[in-house]
Amino acid sequence: MSEDLFAGSARPAPAYDASSIEVLEGLEPVRRRPGMYIGGTDERALHHLAAEVLDNAMDEAVAGHATRIEVKLEPGNRLTIVDNGRGIPVDPHPKFPDKSALEVILSTLHSGGKFTGKAYATSGGLHGVGVSVVNALSSDTVVEVARERQLYRQRFSRGVTLGPLESVGAAPNRRGTSVAFTPDTEIFGPELHFKPARLHKLVRSKAYLFAGVEIRWHCAPELIADDTPADAVFQFPGGLADHLKEQVGSRECATADFFSGNQDFPGEAGRVEWAVAWPLWSDGSYSWYCNTIPTPDGGTHEQGLRQALVRGLRAFGDLVGQKKAKELTADDVMVGSEVMLSVFIRDPQFQSQTKDRLTSAEAAGLVEKAVRDHFDHYLSNNMERGKALLGYVLEKMDERLRRKQEREVKRKTATSARKLRLPGKLTDCSADSPQGTELFIVEGDSAGGSAKQARDRKSQAILPIRGKILNVASATSTKILQNQEIADLIQALGCGTRKDCDPTQLRYDRVVIMTDADVDGAHIATLLMTFFFQEMPDLVRRGHLYLAQPPLYRLTAGAKSLYARDDAHRAQLERTAFRGKKVEVARFKGLGEMNPQQLRETTMDPAKRSMIRITLPQEYEERAGVKDLVDRLMGNNPAHRFAFIQENAARLDEEVIDA
Repeated sequence: MSEDLFAGSARPAPAYDASSIEVLEGLEPVRRRPGMYIGGTDERALHHLAAEVLDNAMDEAVAGHATRIEVKLEPGNRLTIVDNGRGIPVDPHPKFPDKSALEVILSTLHSGGKFTGKAYATSGGLHGVGVSVVNALSSDTVVEVARERQLYRQRFSRGVTLGPLESVGAAPNRRGTSVAFTPDTEIFGPELHFKPARLHKLVRSKAYLFAGVEIRWHCAPELIADDTPADAVFQFPGGLADHLKEQVGSRECATADFFSGNQDFPGEAGRVEWAVAWPLWSDGSYSWYCNTIPTPDGGTHEQGLRQALVRGLRAFGDLVGQKKAKELTADDVMVGSEVMLSVFIRDPQFQSQTKDRLTSAEAAGLVEKAVRDHFDHYLSNNMERGKALLGYVLEKMDERLRRKQEREVKRKTATSARKLRLPGKLTDCSADSPQGTELFIVEGDSAGGSAKQARDRKSQAILPIRGKILNVASATSTKILQNQEIADLIQALGCGTRKDCDPTQLRYDRVVIMTDADVDGAHIATLLMTFFFQEMPDLVRRGHLYLAQPPLYRLTAGAKSLYARDDAHRAQLERTAFRGKKVEVARFKGLGEMNPQQLRETTMDPAKRSMIRITLPQEYEERAGVKDLVDRLMGNNPAHRFAFIQENAARLDEEVIDA
């Protein structure tokens, strides 16, 4: 073997011997690598410190030893959490006789009372690192314990004990533990602070998770920058059902009530509580918990619930003779639903210290068995309710199958576009890229003929539709699937629909609704906007949808000609641009009556036209309000439309008169 085999670097290597090996003691590993224990040093990690201390207090409540918890946020980023439980033990620890159990718990990793299950049957803390990590990453920590009518106190800084445990006097009317801490700016930086709104939400959710606990919230008013209350008391006898009821609010659901309940597992295995709703319009909301710990990535308890729901609905479908139900999947049942699930189990296993996902294998079977029995009774005890839910979920299945059958049409080049499965009536543009291109949806073949001649062939495409399209707001999924006009439109756009809608695959930069300027044209435009709102909301939200503004009148006086959009615009032009002149007024019956030159210069030429961009609010709450309006004006109940007309007709008359 060559002597130069391991040669190749002229730079002398640093010495690597026994002195290079570090041994980190106490809580130093936490300060060196906080990401291993709390997932980082960002805002989420900062609030994880609050959750760790609050979880300890909740464990006392779940074990039946605490009934009240107080959470207080003060200036200086100081957070205090107090419970009226048993209090951390303060007697000397058998293994470390010169230290109290309190000091061992606060300053030693993997120490606590939750390993054997003797002190806590179920708990969120498992590894004995929670409160010691908080101590390690805080510049100042003060723990007070009231036990046996005495009050004890000990102070720490950055994981280091600043003095012995002190007895500070009698406490005849107090019991439990108080932990006050200030996150260390050396770890989190000087700009990162607790967010009152985020803490308030955390505290509220914990109260929902255990009906027997009262949680009091207080925040210094000067720290609040939004509508978060400074003081509040949370106690919810209905548990998760109360939480879901508040979340769903007044939104209409597929069933008149929620599917909620709770069940103890066999023996001492634990307990499960759940609440599920199927709002008619929802993006879906899922909250999973284990031993009051949020598990945002779900896990085995989620799998158990999903299996219980889908198998229950399949069995119910077989009971009522609905053969299609056997094709249901868990996704069909869960999509758009709002779910809250909480389990309490012994020795849970999580994917990491941050506990984002439950991995305990036994949880799936326990949850499925408990929930399935209740779900079968929920469906069969009220057949109409069961049939309504089954019909709703089968519509979701139809949507999934439709998306599977659709092959999203992607624009590549003008050459490859010829090979794509496009509607026969579509007159496509020749541009290679979607950037700058436009699809005009026009009413009828006559208008389509004029638009084809008036267009810019490179950037403007034309798709004629026949009359009034289907009102999707009051149609079933099956009817929408069978409608040829809608199928052609979906094919032409190429971006998919609903959950499968991907605006990045849209074949055109702008989608322009161009209908006649009369009442019928406005109705068709409304139906099209309803379609886009319901089937392709992301396309609308990103600003791809436009409404053309074709003229209804041409006004001529001598050599001067102007165009008016409507009666109000016509009256305005007659008073201003044609004041005192005899005006000849020509009314267009439709776009098909306009010659291509007129259509181009009034409606299609980017340099001269005017268009309205149709958009959607970003926040779900605002969008839910829009959905409510669409349901009222486009749904099956004509009384809502009549009421809207009565409320707004007078205002419209006033606007016309003012014009």
